Amino acid sequence: MDNRKKEAKNPLIFLTNDDGYFSEGIEVLYRHLKDLGQIFIVAPDREKSATSLSLTLRRPLRVKKIKRNIYAVDGTPADCVYLAIQKFLPKKPSLLISGLNHGPNVGQQDISYSGTVAAAIQGTFLQIPSIAISVLHDEQGQYDFDFSARIGHLIAKELLKKNLPEGVSLNINIPPPPVKGIKIAELGQKRYNPEIIEKKDPRKNSYFWIGVGNPKAVGPRNSDVMVVKQGYISITPLHADLTDYQAIRLPSFKNILSSINHEITQKTL
Repeated sequence: MDNRKKEAKNPLIFLTNDDGYFSEGIEVLYRHLKDLGQIFIVAPDREKSATSLSLTLRRPLRVKKIKRNIYAVDGTPADCVYLAIQKFLPKKPSLLISGLNHGPNVGQQDISYSGTVAAAIQGTFLQIPSIAISVLHDEQGQYDFDFSARIGHLIAKELLKKNLPEGVSLNINIPPPPVKGIKIAELGQKRYNPEIIEKKDPRKNSYFWIGVGNPKAVGPRNSDVMVVKQGYISITPLHADLTDYQAIRLPSFKNILSSINHEITQKTL
């Protein structure tokens, strides 16, 4: 039996997140995926939201084995992916799933800040098929993780049979049930105007907290911010290559570079 057939019979699914190894979302997903293969969790030991792709480089990282196949890392989601691949997983994963995240990751801003999405992108950098799954709460503020995990199971089962395009991660957002279906969506925007809260410490020194503010969803009907509002699950392919190839071809952009190049080559600096 060749390696591909062996892998198909016993795939390894690696779970991580930015809410912590103990979060309800990742625990429910872990239980739902057990029939698909070996499941490992390597995730932060505390909440690490909005850490994006940051790595811990100025101090050592510590890892605690919680129980069989579950590890807690005192670092970021991106740290967790590196450590898992290099040290704690017995083989390269067939699939990386980051989630289930408590709250949406929709729009250009969210996916740039999100530790959940960053973990999936980190996996893609390491040539592992990777997806991020986030869950929206209902009108009462409740998350239906059981329903979302069943959706995650369906998606995982399909992705274990079919390869994602090279360099592509999937960003998935699941609204509360009942859902109308699933749609491929482009990124919209959640335009933040974050509140900055200023306080005084006991020594009368100022300190600041960045609040959430009241983000405004902006985008066409087929954007992720609007698709989830319509009651559909959104799936957005994200490419690791951030090059704007259209801008490269724009005459106006070339003209700017030409002017700068002229100044450099004429040694007028």
